[in-house]
Amino acid sequence: MINVQNLRRSFGSITAVDGVSFSVEKGQVLGFLGPNGAGKSTAMKMLACFLKPDSGTASICGHDIIKDPVRVRKCLGYLSENAPAYGEMTVGSFLDFICDARGIRGKAREKATDKIVPMCSIDSVYHQPIETLSKGYKRRVGLAQALIHDPEVLILDEPTDGLDPNQKYEVRQLINKMASSKCIIISTHILEEVEAICTRAVIIAKGKILVDSTPKELKSEYNASLDEIFRKITTTRIAGAKKAIVASAGV
Repeated sequence: MINVQNLRRSFGSITAVDGVSFSVEKGQVLGFLGPNGAGKSTAMKMLACFLKPDSGTASICGHDIIKDPVRVRKCLGYLSENAPAYGEMTVGSFLDFICDARGIRGKAREKATDKIVPMCSIDSVYHQPIETLSKGYKRRVGLAQALIHDPEVLILDEPTDGLDPNQKYEVRQLINKMASSKCIIISTHILEEVEAICTRAVIIAKGKILVDSTPKELKSEYNASLDEIFRKITTTRIAGAKKAIVASAGV
């Protein structure tokens, strides 16, 4: 359902995503891991058609992100890192706005709202302005807008950021419940979350994929925890790449 082919994106002299390729099928939850500045959010923004790649492409549900971005957005639910929303709107009016944008009207809107509000546990703040909400509740509202049209594909950038332990557990349970019927990519720094919900793990650093495996296979191969594996892979390979660059420059 997601097929990424040699995706690249630079910002001036900085290459944020450098020839990334991978695929994700229905029923898979892919954990997209990497240190800060690795290129995770940039890659997700390109898949969600918020950024145009310099080269390469990707398809979502068979639709090309460059040639057919409107169809991509229709079958995609995207939760960005900061999940921007209109602070003066109430939660209810914001979800109405999202439904308007997605063409969800009448009984279909009522059905979608009745489903998603309790699913994301935002019943108690439904009539509150978004600017008055805690970070955790704002995150839940962001998740609700990504899910309200029941998309086939979900791209979630730090979905549990700002949530308390109980809320994190609820969101993980929700993702596990949806996993069999959707194709999901999750970016997270919480490696216990990867073990709890992800069927695959891709580790990226300096814009390049270093590892594409399963949490179970990684733990077996390295005989270590995911935290230890993450540190070893990202620090060792980045250091090796820097040495290679220095050597090629003759320094």
